[in-house]
Amino acid sequence: MTTTEMQIAAEADKSAWPLLPAERNWGSWKLGISLATAAAATWCYIIGEYVGYYLGFGKGFMALAAGSMIGMLIVAIAAVPICIRFGVDSIASTKPQFGSQGWIIPALMQQISIVGWNSLLLIFFAKSTTQLLIALGFMAEGETSLLVPITILVACALVFLFLLKGSGGLDRIAKILVAHVFIGFWMLYILLSQRWGDIAAAKPAYASGDPVWDYTTGIEIGIVSLLSWWPYIGAMVRMAPRGRTAAVPIMVGMGAPVPLLSLIGVAGILALQISDPAQWLRTVGGPTYGIIALIFVAAANLGTAVAGVYASAIGLRHFPALDKCSWPVLLLLTIAPVVLVGIFIPELFFANFGSFLAFIGVSFAPLCGIQIADYFFLRNRKIDVRALFVGHPGTAYRFWSGWNPAALIAMAVGCGTYIYLLNPLTYVSHSPYDFTTASLPTIVIAGIVHILATKIIVKPAGKGGY
Repeated sequence: MTTTEMQIAAEADKSAWPLLPAERNWGSWKLGISLATAAAATWCYIIGEYVGYYLGFGKGFMALAAGSMIGMLIVAIAAVPICIRFGVDSIASTKPQFGSQGWIIPALMQQISIVGWNSLLLIFFAKSTTQLLIALGFMAEGETSLLVPITILVACALVFLFLLKGSGGLDRIAKILVAHVFIGFWMLYILLSQRWGDIAAAKPAYASGDPVWDYTTGIEIGIVSLLSWWPYIGAMVRMAPRGRTAAVPIMVGMGAPVPLLSLIGVAGILALQISDPAQWLRTVGGPTYGIIALIFVAAANLGTAVAGVYASAIGLRHFPALDKCSWPVLLLLTIAPVVLVGIFIPELFFANFGSFLAFIGVSFAPLCGIQIADYFFLRNRKIDVRALFVGHPGTAYRFWSGWNPAALIAMAVGCGTYIYLLNPLTYVSHSPYDFTTASLPTIVIAGIVHILATKIIVKPAGKGGY
């Protein structure tokens, strides 16, 4: 690639417009490293903690592995075909289903999801940094009240600086921080080798007594955790030139690290009642091991936060009022909500992680079902790429004033299906949840409703470019 082509690509990847072939320069290794760095953050420990409430170590791993691969496959089928064919992000991929105005619904879902994950990650970053300073003797336990908000501000500033060069900053930080994936495996080895007896003998705290229900719930947690990659996936895979380049990196680079590193959280909560290795590694492995791990645990979250802010900033480009904003201003708008959460309500947000996971399952499962049904069964994989960005009357995805009632109905029915099968706040379930999970029926039913509503309402009216 010439210097001129590199400069064009560097500017193009800061916009939401389709990337041209010359601008899509991420091969399999570059994409895989970026996806793995983004996937392997401390959210894995919390995901593992929730599975460890219901299942032991071995069954927890099997449930997480199954759920994670299923969830990653669903996201890949739903968003990636459009994103990688046309070089667009996840939000653009929803316009054929929701309309030239209705895409605002998935866009808001994306912003809430990424702000939530980034807040969680940077709160973890601050806590790990606090533990590191205590371990190094720079401060005592009672002197840390202001450190969390200050550290979150520092982390947000670093993310801003990394992303000033667009996807190039994401690529560079990924090449450095991918080392924390291997540090994570080392931490798991330390815990297993030192506390295997405690882990094997531990009883999950919230096990229901019904092994089928517990195992299904472990799979469900894995599925919804990976569905949360929908907001990220498009902005990253659009940098790859073709689907063949992206298939293996998506499943291996983004899907595999989550269940593997979540085992740290499963083992930690079973043996020590603490999932965060920043808190237990000094006790298990000694101060030197603790300091090494704390450095990498803190750094790990920056890689994922960088990926999230990048995807979120690209998503904001679809709002006409923000399309002409400079890239630094867009980054600041994306980071600002994370700063507010980190400064004013870090502990409140941290304590309600389960409710946040609930939002992921209820919202992204039906969205994926609608996208799969629309692209493969209604449009026969044919997309009007111009209509993705031109939404005035008479264009393909204008529907009714920019809104597609079929997708809205399917979304509502899908959300209702999920809540009926599994109340995401109380975890009270109804049949046939024990044998199907909540996400999978939601995806299928939302897809079927979208197909029926399209054939009954939209196609007879000649709307939607079908």
